[in-house]
Amino acid sequence: MSNEMVGLIGVGSLMLMIVLHIPIGVSMAIAGAVTFAFLRNWDAAFSVIGTEATSAIASPDLALIPLFILMGNFAAGGGMARDVYRLAFAFVGHLRGGLAMATIGGCAGFGAVSGSSIATVTTMTKVAYPEMTQRGYSERLAGGSIAAGGTLGMLVPPSIIFVLYGILTENFVLTLFTAAIVPAIIAVLMHFIAIQTYLRLSPESGRSAERTSWSGRLHALRGAWTVLLLAVVVAGGIYSGIFTVTESAAVGAVLSMAIALFRGEMKMRSFWAALHDTAATTAMIYVIVIGAGIFSYAMTLSLLPETLVNWIGGLPVPPLVIIGILMIFYIIMGAIFDTISAMVLTLPFVYPVILQLGYDPIWWGVIMIMVIEIGMITPPIGINVLVMNAMLPGSSLGTIYRGIVPFLIADLVRLVILILIPALSLYLPTIMGMPR
Repeated sequence: MSNEMVGLIGVGSLMLMIVLHIPIGVSMAIAGAVTFAFLRNWDAAFSVIGTEATSAIASPDLALIPLFILMGNFAAGGGMARDVYRLAFAFVGHLRGGLAMATIGGCAGFGAVSGSSIATVTTMTKVAYPEMTQRGYSERLAGGSIAAGGTLGMLVPPSIIFVLYGILTENFVLTLFTAAIVPAIIAVLMHFIAIQTYLRLSPESGRSAERTSWSGRLHALRGAWTVLLLAVVVAGGIYSGIFTVTESAAVGAVLSMAIALFRGEMKMRSFWAALHDTAATTAMIYVIVIGAGIFSYAMTLSLLPETLVNWIGGLPVPPLVIIGILMIFYIIMGAIFDTISAMVLTLPFVYPVILQLGYDPIWWGVIMIMVIEIGMITPPIGINVLVMNAMLPGSSLGTIYRGIVPFLIADLVRLVILILIPALSLYLPTIMGMPR
């Protein structure tokens, strides 16, 4: 049996274990170890398992992950999402569709703190959905804006998924953070346009609130000072060079806990809940990273990725056609898997193809994460929609899906723009002299 055939059997066994609901990290580790053993021997396979586990645990880059998760959990427990939402509403709530725009702004702001799409959807459903429906917004627009806004959680830096992508592909995390800034701004603006277009077609779906006075805006600004402080310290510390990314994550975790305690929002139960959630999420991510490393070793040994690269390189089609096919593939993956799982499952095969086609790996990191996030709101699955529907027992999946449509169209337009104009992602890292 050829090495490539053994590799294909390994991929098939991985898919089978995922279908049987074996955790993805464990599935990748088992499939990778068994494939490695067939290609070499069991001693070598066990050696790879030990090496990958030790490497992951000792990695200073991976230490970012629990720190950013902890910061996000403390921020959520400290009521910061509510403050971001009130601040956004104070400035744009009087506009047509202003409450939906405030929701998008709140999702972007909280996404920058939490770094998680699902955490953003969960939190903003509690904060924004009651406000929107009570003020006369249709369930369709309310649900669509929250589910779509939640996709900003992984795109707005600092983001856990960019940390993982940087580690797995050996790219600089700070460069990835910088490359995501302009696409994140474009994402917010495109969602605003989607809201305005939707309300032109369906004016009864949302109405304007009363204009907030400047004294009210200043009050909202004072109420959100803790969020602004946290964002300035974490992001400002990174980009000014005062902190390394790891130091900034540590400072952010401590500062978010101090803010929650100072405001009296953090009780002992919520403190332990934040620690428990951080530990559980971190353990899950570490298992995935270790499993991905073992699986990647096995696939490299099988020569399957190299064969795939050579086959795609020989296709008589332009590179943009291949990118388009990958976009469709990743939308499907994003609809089925969470962002981290979709990325680590496909990187061993897709990343070499991208390099072979001559595309920038930093640009691809932004595009790939963006398209997986689009998959998270794509019918008929869309994990963000499912999470939101589970939190709103009286809601209908069909209603939320219909509310997603204008945002989904805006996202696809944004994706095409960023694919055709890579400079939108690469301009900031280039002028700032970021390492590549």
